[in-house]
Amino acid sequence: MQTIPTTHIDPFGDVFLTNPFAFHDELRDLGPVFWIEAYQCYGMARHETVQSALKDWETYVSARGVGLSDFSKETPWRPPSLLLEADPPLHDRTRGMMNRIASLNGVKALQGEWQAKADMLIADLIQRTDIDAVTDIAEAFPLMVFPDLIGLMDEGRENLIPYAVAVFNAFGPRNAIFERANEEAQSATLWVAEACKRPNLKPGGWGMAVYEAADRGECSPEEAERLVRSFLSAGVDTTVNGIANMLLAFAEFPDEWTKLRANPALSKKAIEETMRWGGVAQTFFRTTSRAVDVEGVTIPEGEKVLLFLAAANRDPLKWLEPNRFNIDRMTSGHVGFGFGIHQCLGQMVARYEAQCVLDALLKHVGHISKRGKPTYRLNNTLRALESLPLQISPA
Repeated sequence: MQTIPTTHIDPFGDVFLTNPFAFHDELRDLGPVFWIEAYQCYGMARHETVQSALKDWETYVSARGVGLSDFSKETPWRPPSLLLEADPPLHDRTRGMMNRIASLNGVKALQGEWQAKADMLIADLIQRTDIDAVTDIAEAFPLMVFPDLIGLMDEGRENLIPYAVAVFNAFGPRNAIFERANEEAQSATLWVAEACKRPNLKPGGWGMAVYEAADRGECSPEEAERLVRSFLSAGVDTTVNGIANMLLAFAEFPDEWTKLRANPALSKKAIEETMRWGGVAQTFFRTTSRAVDVEGVTIPEGEKVLLFLAAANRDPLKWLEPNRFNIDRMTSGHVGFGFGIHQCLGQMVARYEAQCVLDALLKHVGHISKRGKPTYRLNNTLRALESLPLQISPA
């Protein structure tokens, strides 16, 4: 018999999701691995163990679902992702194909156009001074550029956010948060199903490029539709909350904004620090493919393991003063975009979108401060800002 630390914390309860950072010290202090009584599964919250599990895809598999459901025992709520919920060799084939489509050069070619749109957005907002950073910037800008990148139909693009909310909620239990989001996203889900079909995609976008790859025999037409859906599942809400967290960070740590304005060359480091500090993707599950020893604790085969990415990113064993937003920090090794072979496919898109917004802010905004208390939309996976009242003044 082995002794394993046990927690009665409910990581998908309203109290935890309202402020998960308040519980992370307690989870990390339990040890490298612990038992979550509420869901009869294992958990990891320290940076070393979380990063190691993310790298070891052969032991901690994704094909059995990166949520609480085990696809070997339960029917998935929708056809599994061919990227996020797949392992090699299938994952190698689909990821390789998608990497060629979602290329860095393709995004770089659009940077000038994206920057012009970001400048126009912020230049208009600066006339108002009082804004809601979530709706006015964090949601507005991705919806200005991302749908065109994919080649989506013009009508109904506002459905992307409620659809993504439902997708990320589905990685947790079937609690009230999931049920509510699923109900609210019914029409959005139907729209996405249509938007991913070939006749509804515009030529020249990444969506049509997936179908053209299917024409070359790189995937089947059915797989192509699911791969286009993967763009829409993870390409908006994560970026929205990343940009919102960046604005929150500068409002809460005004000295860092002053520092960045004095040295704009730190902007890339500021974006990486946002991903570490902000904790957009709070958790993801893996399933053990074999019995594995973790510092004296044996996790049997077929067990769900909840990886607390946001807790790992503020681990004091990895970073000094981890709760402080510091744009000088060396953030190498953060797991804000995941880690290993399942690292976020769209991370460069998220970085470029954040960079365009940040450059526009540096050009037009002199001061950022909170005008009211931020509010959050409870989500089983994401730390999602619902409203962020800010006051901005011209540079």
